[in-house]
Amino acid sequence: MARGGARNRSGPQIDPASARSDRRGLSFVTLPSEGFTDKAPDWPFPKGSTRERAVWRKAWTYPQAAQWIKEPWRWETIAMWVRWKVRAESAEASAADASVLHRFADQIGMTPAGMRENGWTISADEVAEVRAEKSAPAAADTSSGPTRRLRSVSGGGA
Repeated sequence: MARGGARNRSGPQIDPASARSDRRGLSFVTLPSEGFTDKAPDWPFPKGSTRERAVWRKAWTYPQAAQWIKEPWRWETIAMWVRWKVRAESAEASAADASVLHRFADQIGMTPAGMRENGWTISADEVAEVRAEKSAPAAADTSSGPTRRLRSVSGGGA
């Protein structure tokens, strides 16, 4: 059994914007918010169900895939996450299946904690933010005249 020393998730979370991270030379890899747009690699196992292959292709559209493509040694772990995800979707899935799925998700950076452990952040989609800012005032504009205000009811209501 290991003794002493730093362990995964022990102590405060790493903050990439902190002075301590700067001193230690820690920097996070920024992943594209639009996801990975290239073709997914081939399924790494000899057999796989149709659902597994569909989830595999879908997973390779996520922002994390931009980093996964550079790390072929990780692809079998991603495929195991896919396999457990499909298993967890079934009616017979147990809490243990969900737990295994979550552990794989952490390893491949599919959870916020897993992204921090891998040193990844997802870039802000600035184009979508600007688009939302432009459409919000247009939606709030009611040029049909003054807005009707609440009025008190005569006779005391009831």
